Amino acid sequence: MSRAVRRQLFETIDILKEATGTIAELIEAARPDDLIQMLTDCQDAAIAIGTQIDNIYEENLDCVHSLEKYCELLFALSEEIDNQENCKKIHSQLMKCVLEAKEKMQKELPDKLEVVFFPYKASMWDSLESLYLRAREDENCEAYVVPIPYFNRKPDRSLGNMYYEGDMYPQEIEITDWEQYNFEERKPDVVFVHNPYDNSNSATCVHPRFFCKNLKQYTDKLVYVPYFVLAETDPDNQEQVDWMKHFCFLPGTIYAHKVILQSEKMSQIYVNEYAKAAESAGLKGEHTDKEKLRQKFLGLGSPKFDKVLNTKQEDLDIPKEWLKIITKPDGSRKKVIFYNTTVAALLYRNEKLLEKMKYVLEEFKGKQDEIALLWRPHPLFKQTIEAMRPQLLAEYEELVETYLSEGWGIFDDTVDLNRAIVLCDMYYGDPSSIVELVKVCNKKVVMQNVFSHDDLRLVEAQIDNSR
Repeated sequence: MSRAVRRQLFETIDILKEATGTIAELIEAARPDDLIQMLTDCQDAAIAIGTQIDNIYEENLDCVHSLEKYCELLFALSEEIDNQENCKKIHSQLMKCVLEAKEKMQKELPDKLEVVFFPYKASMWDSLESLYLRAREDENCEAYVVPIPYFNRKPDRSLGNMYYEGDMYPQEIEITDWEQYNFEERKPDVVFVHNPYDNSNSATCVHPRFFCKNLKQYTDKLVYVPYFVLAETDPDNQEQVDWMKHFCFLPGTIYAHKVILQSEKMSQIYVNEYAKAAESAGLKGEHTDKEKLRQKFLGLGSPKFDKVLNTKQEDLDIPKEWLKIITKPDGSRKKVIFYNTTVAALLYRNEKLLEKMKYVLEEFKGKQDEIALLWRPHPLFKQTIEAMRPQLLAEYEELVETYLSEGWGIFDDTVDLNRAIVLCDMYYGDPSSIVELVKVCNKKVVMQNVFSHDDLRLVEAQIDNSR
């Protein structure tokens, strides 16, 4: 239970206690009409308190039973409205009951922060996981993970199919069903999200109920943590900043009370670019006050780094099908190349990217005796094609189907990005936030060049140097 709701419940029961005292005065003054109205008001308040507690806690709490008993006494008193002496006797029990209910509430409703995490893609959970684990271990917190549904976009930007990935999270993460968690009523103290787009993403859209604009109304602290990390950039290098500034001014950054970023440099960039964009949009006050923005954009580090650095190769759950591809006939291990194709490259390069992908797969197919290719497209790669480049869908599906049927390489469409990073010897592919995670693990990186094949010679050279 959030502290905001807990505080409101105790304020209500204190009012109920005062109203119960007023009942005695009305009995003494022999004002039956006013007394009936007061009994009705007290019953409504007691039922409201009990219902709200029941909606949050599944178990039957003793404090709710006391409130039910209180309502029974109210009814009994109403039946004796013309007998002042009996009313006084019942009232003494009534006051005792309301005091008992409050005492039990103090024991059964712990004074803890309610912290809820609303991830949407299970593959992006690593951007929140370490924060959740800390909250779960904190005895002053009640932490919940509530995966939320999302929709793919149709080419006309209307909403398509709904997806829910609540069954794809690690077993040790306790999941709460999104339809059972009523944040509008619970008013959690802190809300964490990793999707900043609300209705502005052209490929997918989270359920509108979970738009940042809406969530902010029901919490004292909405915290946005990017699902990605970016290449570290000098805040004074405007040319480089221009490549990533579109991330700085989105619904997630606008409505969040706090934004947790990967570094102090990134925080400076967000402050500067957000202030510029806010001014252009006609926003004022806290949106353009850089001192306040520095308190909002915090360079505390990305949980994605925590996750990948804490993932050890010996702890990986590697599918048997993967091991067959990775292991040579003599039992030794091939070099594993993590091949990453991104949504951004698709949108910029269109059919050129697919042509390059075909060439790359053919090249690595010829080197399968020494190299195990682990191809992991962006989790939204196909959905982006369906929404924004539908003319390329058939060609892409044929490419994937051929790759899978030939069986010489790994196709990783699982939610576990960090397994691919830790397992690989080298990253090859499009510029991506994954590159920063690969680098922090001291793995080699070669960027894909859609317009040249020289990049594959660099891959071969790096492999030869590592033998």
